[in-house]
Amino acid sequence: MSVGLSTVAVRLPRGVEPVADVLARAGRGAREAKMFAKVYGLRDSPTLAAGERMEDLLVEAGRAALAGRSAGLILYGHTLLLAEHDLGGEFPDQLRARLGLPHSRFYGLSHINCASVLRAIELAGRYLDRPGAAPDDRVLVLGGDQGSLHDASRVIPGMAIGGDGAVAVLVQPPGARPRYRYLGGATGRDVRFHRNLRMSPAEVATFAKVCSELVVDTVVRAARAAGLGTESLDWVMPHLSNRMFWRTFSAQSGIPWDRICLDLMPEQGHNFGGDALMALGHEDRAGRLRPGDRCALVAIGQGAYFQSMIVEVEGDQ
Repeated sequence: MSVGLSTVAVRLPRGVEPVADVLARAGRGAREAKMFAKVYGLRDSPTLAAGERMEDLLVEAGRAALAGRSAGLILYGHTLLLAEHDLGGEFPDQLRARLGLPHSRFYGLSHINCASVLRAIELAGRYLDRPGAAPDDRVLVLGGDQGSLHDASRVIPGMAIGGDGAVAVLVQPPGARPRYRYLGGATGRDVRFHRNLRMSPAEVATFAKVCSELVVDTVVRAARAAGLGTESLDWVMPHLSNRMFWRTFSAQSGIPWDRICLDLMPEQGHNFGGDALMALGHEDRAGRLRPGDRCALVAIGQGAYFQSMIVEVEGDQ
């Protein structure tokens, strides 16, 4: 694909909740809370404050990514099923109207869990590469879930805590002066773990053992699709599940630990499919990225689904 990505827009709620409180409310033990804090490096989780709505965060992120531009297609990647009492049955029409895109097509992408947002970017690239595509076509990709609706779905046992937040990026032809140029990507799936959160203890143990190997394989294939080896990757923008997982990944992949961007882990933790884009946006705003840097974005969906893409940092938009 020959496409680029705009700078990443992120909107987080005003509220924040200690991970220990979420675990306690979900009936998890003190031992697990200590593991999440001391070993996994998870401290806080963003949570909608009173009066805030998920739709508002998505609209704000989408408007920031558009920056006054148009998009003929909106793709919304999400992990949790939409909550009608929160987003409302007219959500797609309301969102398009508030974004100033009332005539754009809108599709949701789900059922591949936290891989949905990066997969939406892949699909956006294919759409823009289709025969007959107009040179000024653009796709707005949105991502975000309200984990705080249900503690049972918010807690991924032994892995992570899901928080509230929204992310958006505009996928566009490379001639539109993108911030990031798409170089290549890869997907993965392992059907042994299709039972998701209903897996048996034995299945969970097996998944924990092989998950990092499956992620390494997906990153290697994404780099190969970009014509690169993993030694040519400057940064990894990870699925922000927990710190211990990425230490294992570093050891297995040979990618140095200090090249895996985990700065957001303590204060923000896991935000479903938006993690890698949020990490990319954070590192860019912090001034760590330079033109020519090659970044691997990684997502892991329970089920088990894997998505990785390689982008190269361009000049300022």
